Amino acid sequence: MRTDETAADDLYEHASRDPGGPAVSARVAGFWTPITWRDLVERVTAIARGVIAAGVLPEDRVAIMAPTSLEWMLCDYAIWAAGAVSVPIYETSSPEQIRWILAHSEAVAVFAGDASCAELIERVEPPAVRHVWPMDRLDALADKGRAVPAQQVMARRSGVTARSVATIVYTSGTTGPPKGCALTHANLVAEVRAVLSADGIADRVLTKDASILLFLPPAHIFARIVQLAAIRSGALLAHTSDIKNVAAEMRSFQPTVMLAVPRVLEKAYNAALLNAARQGHSRMFAAAARTAIAYSRSHDRGTARVLLWAQHAMFDRLVYRRLREAMGGRLAYAVSGAAPLGARLGHFFRGAGITVLEGWGLTETAAGHTFNLPGGTRMGSVGRPLPGCAVRVAPDGEILVRGRNVIKGYWRDEVATEAAFDRDGWFRTGDVGELDDDGYLWITGRKKEIIITSSGKNVAPAVLEDRVRAHWIVDHCVVVGDARPYVGALVTIDTEAYESWRLTGSAVDLHTAVQEAIDQANRMVSHAEAIKRFRILDHRFVVGEELTPTQKVRRTHVLAKYVDEVDALYS
Repeated sequence: MRTDETAADDLYEHASRDPGGPAVSARVAGFWTPITWRDLVERVTAIARGVIAAGVLPEDRVAIMAPTSLEWMLCDYAIWAAGAVSVPIYETSSPEQIRWILAHSEAVAVFAGDASCAELIERVEPPAVRHVWPMDRLDALADKGRAVPAQQVMARRSGVTARSVATIVYTSGTTGPPKGCALTHANLVAEVRAVLSADGIADRVLTKDASILLFLPPAHIFARIVQLAAIRSGALLAHTSDIKNVAAEMRSFQPTVMLAVPRVLEKAYNAALLNAARQGHSRMFAAAARTAIAYSRSHDRGTARVLLWAQHAMFDRLVYRRLREAMGGRLAYAVSGAAPLGARLGHFFRGAGITVLEGWGLTETAAGHTFNLPGGTRMGSVGRPLPGCAVRVAPDGEILVRGRNVIKGYWRDEVATEAAFDRDGWFRTGDVGELDDDGYLWITGRKKEIIITSSGKNVAPAVLEDRVRAHWIVDHCVVVGDARPYVGALVTIDTEAYESWRLTGSAVDLHTAVQEAIDQANRMVSHAEAIKRFRILDHRFVVGEELTPTQKVRRTHVLAKYVDEVDALYS
């Protein structure tokens, strides 16, 4: 790896090597249409010239607040090509969050998803913003840049170094205002190189023949890194923001790799289960699921009975093939991150022919720091450290990390930066876990979220919550019990799954179904850690309120909002 590489270099270098080759695919008149590397670079450069013409200077901050799209990626690269710093903002951010991010970063311009988004940005009256550019008017911005020589873009790019800040990604802020993670070009480049140099990634997952449909928001560093890795590897990349119709988009585009948070995979499993129930095939699906899990586990042991192979072959024809077809028919790998997946679901998908590669990292580590690799997956773990990434566990269980992918600090926040690193320069992640003898990392929870009951028992809520949420009828679960006599839980219901389940004519009532989920979770822990009582809330959690944009529960917000419901668990 060159020491002077920047995040935009791979795009320009790929275009010089293979100008006429397909770089990305975009919807044109309803059809997926390839866009060449030459066209991609020309569009990026044209936008960059417009940005320069608008008076944006090197190292200025330019925000992007828009849905997942090719245009989002074009603007990201254009900001870098202009020598500036990109600041992503989630579409679901509240006006207060938008105002904070724009003010704290001192952004001078914003790429907005559409006119309504542009109006929202202008209403929050950001102090330094001089321009708001709607995504559907990028051609107008490019036209204004025609007077800027292309050589000026080259000069701007040449002025960027590996140490330059590439992007300021604000944490979602489960508590307090978000902090700006100042990721340098060196951080992003190191992360992409670490991913692609890991065993089996470049030659089995992100090959030049691979295709990826990106539907997660690029405001999350996980999606950004996958975009950068796809550009580096030459994998065909496509975008969609139509979350409700992702299944249809996958059948149309037929990706070989899917990027997903665990909730997406849980919903895919639940949809298959409920579809089987509607057709009167619940027992067959349950048997197929058990067989897939057993088959996957047999691979870990290196042995499989002849009967199991025969059962798996039968269910592959009857069940698994249909599941794969529903996801496009070519999907071989799903890359999962941002939250724990759970071993059972991982085994199910691998047994059904789709290997889930689960990893772990933070915004501060430029996404993945550990990763399960093809041929070396240990379900339930988050894999081993990527090349160049170091992990150790402190005496109190907190996971500490080091590597070229790790930030040097938070944007204009010396207090937070100093608190984030120990005396030896290790970054304090706030996650709690353990390393096994083979170097695989296992996450058990968040350090600040450990519950201590009134009897002094320490309880890791994530272990219970993940298991409860694995039940098809549960949307989210929040375990409570700090300074209380026992552990309780607040549960929300997946309304779509519930309605489909109700139409099957099941005689089991809702409370009993949730109790089944609670019982399954309680089997994973000791009696003292088990959930004794639960309460079903009357509505789902929503992004911007109880949830962050990546579907993580804002625990402090939930406990404050539902204080009466929590108290009722102990009355």
